[in-house]
Amino acid sequence: KKMYLYQTQARESLTGFDAFKRDLKAKLTSIGAYLASMTSIYKVWNTLQQGVQYVREIDSALTELKKVTDETEESYDRFLQNASKTADKVGSTIKEIVNANSLKDMKEDVNTELISIENTQSDDIVIEEVNGSNFHGTMMIVSNPKRVKVATTYPFTEYGKTLDKIVKENDAIGGVNGGIYQSTANKGGYPMGVVVSDGKIVWNSPYGVGYYLIGFDNNDILKILSLNGLSTTDVEKLVADEGIRDAVTFQEEASDANNHFVKLIVNGEKRESNGLGSGANPRTAIGQRKDGTVLLLVTDGRGSNGHLGATASDLIEVMESYGAVNAANIDGGSSSTMYYKDEYLMTSVTLYYSNSSWRLPEAFIITK
Repeated sequence: KKMYLYQTQARESLTGFDAFKRDLKAKLTSIGAYLASMTSIYKVWNTLQQGVQYVREIDSALTELKKVTDETEESYDRFLQNASKTADKVGSTIKEIVNANSLKDMKEDVNTELISIENTQSDDIVIEEVNGSNFHGTMMIVSNPKRVKVATTYPFTEYGKTLDKIVKENDAIGGVNGGIYQSTANKGGYPMGVVVSDGKIVWNSPYGVGYYLIGFDNNDILKILSLNGLSTTDVEKLVADEGIRDAVTFQEEASDANNHFVKLIVNGEKRESNGLGSGANPRTAIGQRKDGTVLLLVTDGRGSNGHLGATASDLIEVMESYGAVNAANIDGGSSSTMYYKDEYLMTSVTLYYSNSSWRLPEAFIITK
């Protein structure tokens, strides 16, 4: 509320003081809500700025209120003590919010016998809009899984390439961003984890926490394989034994579980969750139907179009509604983008790259 409202209401009656207390509580709660939804350094900075503004408003309003009410010092002291307790609760409230929205462990591995791909598979590609309560997304449905491959900028250098360039340089028709990578300063030149392209391991560094290899085997079946505890030699054996032709890495990381999670649906079973399963963010996910059809989903978020983004529960619900037997979350946030037929269907939510994508070292592409 504007300051003159505080003053006017206080002059009229004690309800002005009550209104101020309610407004203070609302501001403290807002600070908690902002912090709970933080997902990037930019949002951290904006949150701190907003928090400072709230403190200034509270301090100024209280000063003005004391000028125009007959509240005693004792009542102000009681009020400030209660306000302090409310502020202290903000921290615990944030923790409670995060804990109330989490995913339960999912140990199951993909059962390839549940996927049956016909040799007469159609080459159709269908694009559909997907909307949720707090996100807008686009689903690309690729009937022939053979067309979905991993393209890279190998040999890797400091700078990656935007998604449109990766698609065009590989004579493909479309694509989405892929796995986790070194995104600092939007250089995007180097992957993280393991990357397999056309049966060859082009990046082999499996030592991150909670890494999973996500991609297709030589039978065009989507697999989600844990890299936990594997050495580079172990990875070579895994790729050979599983017959992996194209795959990227994403991360199941407990300290950032609101954003870094992998398994969504395995063997037709949805991953169980507490609350919404995660925080809201721009997301990219990949799934596969029992007939082999590949599902590629990209959503917005972080304020784009007024949306916070998709939660884990959102991704699970959408993938299930499209008939996914297996589905995984891959790299999201500012990297989430989709390109098809010479245009971006989903661009980066970052303001400076809102007409394209961030630079990437690899991506899932759809061949012509």
